[in-house]
Amino acid sequence: MRVCYVSTYPPIECGIASYTKYLSESVQDLRNEVIIVSQNGAKGDNVFPVYSPLDNDIATKLFHITSKLTPDVINIQHEYNLYGSDSGVQLLDFLYRCKIAQLPTATTIHTLYDDMDRTQQIILEGITSTSSAIIVHEAFQKEILSRQFPDKKNKIFVIPHGVRKVEPVKDAKKLLGLEGKKVILLTGYFRPSKGFHRIVKIFPEIANEMEDVVLLVTGKMRGLEFGEYRRYFFDLINSSPALDKIMVLSGQFPQHTFDTIMSAADVLALPYEIGAQSGILAQSAAFNVPVVMSPLKSFIHWNEIVNSGIIAETDEEYKDAIVKILSDDAFNSSLKANMRSKKSDILWPVIARRHMEVYDQIVETLFTGSKYFYNP
Repeated sequence: MRVCYVSTYPPIECGIASYTKYLSESVQDLRNEVIIVSQNGAKGDNVFPVYSPLDNDIATKLFHITSKLTPDVINIQHEYNLYGSDSGVQLLDFLYRCKIAQLPTATTIHTLYDDMDRTQQIILEGITSTSSAIIVHEAFQKEILSRQFPDKKNKIFVIPHGVRKVEPVKDAKKLLGLEGKKVILLTGYFRPSKGFHRIVKIFPEIANEMEDVVLLVTGKMRGLEFGEYRRYFFDLINSSPALDKIMVLSGQFPQHTFDTIMSAADVLALPYEIGAQSGILAQSAAFNVPVVMSPLKSFIHWNEIVNSGIIAETDEEYKDAIVKILSDDAFNSSLKANMRSKKSDILWPVIARRHMEVYDQIVETLFTGSKYFYNP
């Protein structure tokens, strides 16, 4: 099958780009042709960068190239900020064009909230109406869509976020100068909704209980977003009584660099205030790093599947959970054993096969017994 992914793609830095890279590579490993249509800045074999999020003719550009490439199916990766202004309403134009041209489309909705605003509801109504199939990562997301659009329930499929099968980077702590230390990791884009400031505030209490602990802060911001929060966040770090136990790393963090950072972590803190299933959870599972996370519905669901950490709500709960994971070796080992045993069902090759099952359902064939042949 020739599969076209419409998405951001590396070296563009965003979680959707990484997701599409791992998914498309795994689908290609199943002897399928894969092409990527992306924003300007994407690179690679069979990657076509054709638009900017600032463009007013995104649908025209997307349809022109995808129709020329004659895919059997198009899988669109949806986030509200990827397809232009007004929460990406131009995507609906593209989907309608595909429907008119009888191009099968599967749309993966990465972020879905219980309380949709009016714009989100209008866009999701358009997506569910025009897409041949809808993919979400969690069962509760299917429930949300099914309540909103009950007549579309049968074309909504639940496929979890994939996890890479990788080995930890050897001597990662040594490379970072953290040998002999217990490492708490904060990583990602700095924005208020991620709540990283809460961990910085409670870290001195953790440092008082554990002499060998280090708070490792790695991340960056998209453009000039949340500049005021960034200043506030780093003011907290600079004024921390435990500043001598805080390490801040800056850089671009390409995959192997990020893998080194993750390999050095003993616990990952995710005090997010809003969000859906996070790619960083999949990264933590890949490296068997326990997580202390907020009680978001998606995090609770992930922890029920993988049992990879502790749900915390108050600052005291965060502190106690982090200390328990770092100091209770038996508990720590049990969390890592859970991850090793339970992530086999969500490794990328498995996730790719589940996507192919969805694609097969929406791609019409003229001959019932036909088989797709592709020799790379």
